[in-house]
Amino acid sequence: MDLSRKKALVARTLGVGKGRVRFNINNINEIKEALTKQDVRDLVANKSISLREIKGRKINPPAKRRRAGSIRMRPNSRKRDYMTLTRKLRSYLSEIRKHDTISYDEFIKLRKGIRSKIFRSKAHLKEHIQITQREEK
Repeated sequence: MDLSRKKALVARTLGVGKGRVRFNINNINEIKEALTKQDVRDLVANKSISLREIKGRKINPPAKRRRAGSIRMRPNSRKRDYMTLTRKLRSYLSEIRKHDTISYDEFIKLRKGIRSKIFRSKAHLKEHIQITQREEK
């Protein structure tokens, strides 16, 4: 009783692998008589033919491991910190320039200072600007 051809027909019809096709032993005579794809669909509806569930796989979470770079700091975090600080200071500086509180020469000088990381924070930049304005007066 070789039903491998029937199994292949069912697999093609339903679009699954041959390994997933299961026949109900009680209805083997009906399965033998099935010739067309429509016959197969009718047998599936009658539950003479059933499909195994897909096994899938166990997904383990990725292991936490040490990454490359210094123990204290990752290579890109230093750059990221520099970029955020620089953007913040430059936007503040351009805002001040719009309100004409500093001259163009002072603006260029401060921008170069930001580029060379002279200022630790926005507060440090503000303090520096206030000190230079006091000295000018």
